[in-house]
Amino acid sequence: MRIGLVGVGRIGAFHAATLKELPAVDQVVVADADPARAQAIAKELGVSSVPDVPALLASGLDGFVIAAATSAHASLIEAGLAAGVPTFCEKPVALDLAETSRVVELVEASTVPVHIGFQRRFDAGYQAARAAVQTGELGFVHHIRANTNDAFPPHHEYIPQSGGFFRDCTVHDFDIIRYVTGREVVSVYATGANRGETFFGEYGDVDSAAALLTLDDSTFVAVSGTRYNGAGHDVRMELHGSLGSLAVGLDSHTALRSAEPGVAFPEGPPHMTFMDRFQPAYVAELTAFTEVVAGTREVPCTVRDALAAFRIADACELSRHENRIVTL
Repeated sequence: MRIGLVGVGRIGAFHAATLKELPAVDQVVVADADPARAQAIAKELGVSSVPDVPALLASGLDGFVIAAATSAHASLIEAGLAAGVPTFCEKPVALDLAETSRVVELVEASTVPVHIGFQRRFDAGYQAARAAVQTGELGFVHHIRANTNDAFPPHHEYIPQSGGFFRDCTVHDFDIIRYVTGREVVSVYATGANRGETFFGEYGDVDSAAALLTLDDSTFVAVSGTRYNGAGHDVRMELHGSLGSLAVGLDSHTALRSAEPGVAFPEGPPHMTFMDRFQPAYVAELTAFTEVVAGTREVPCTVRDALAAFRIADACELSRHENRIVTL
């Protein structure tokens, strides 16, 4: 199959390289707002490039992958729908709730499949945690802890188009909490601070945040994150139940060390980026998209799933600004 990709920044170039190696993919064609950058990445990866999105969508695609800036996601999804091409889009669908809801309505009125990129759903650890909850292995789950700690902050130019910490970063936690537990969030209380570079505050954003979520079965979830985790990229989830506890992301590469004398764990080097941490999950995610394109698999993460995670992120942002509990 022939897959077109728009946006060859860090994640876009990574996706293009991954797609090129998938058995189901015969050709990868890339485009970017900067045609010269698209040409350079295409040459580096040994794939093709075209000057713009209209040329990309007119080039006989079987699937369309959107890895452009968040501000362009909604219009690019619409373009994929109009072209009748199965579409994969990195989260989020849009920068605000109204636009996200509008895109959901468009997608659900169409027969074109749209797969949203929440790669943690394809991580083996999170899938095992979901299975443990579904089988009752943990008993009833009473507390969950989830964290997303980046080793270093993104470039300051990224922040104003990111949607803010909760919508850009911990939205992954919000999605995976729904996926693992099968429950919905009913209320949130969130807070945040600007502890590092001042540009976060200049854009009304934070670089460290925390939220307490209550699920519809009264499970409590503590979510935390930062842009400044010097130990490395650290994404984990702990589930504590009446019959047992389970941790995702606790392995030899965990960016954490013990203060107890004589404890060497973890022995390996920590992950430093999300691409290191989730490389197998990204391969599985894009493989799933090729199956969606082929018509052999239903969309595994829908625009409505993205809307649900965005609602939680939006509620957290409101809670942070107004310093109160927000009910969904």
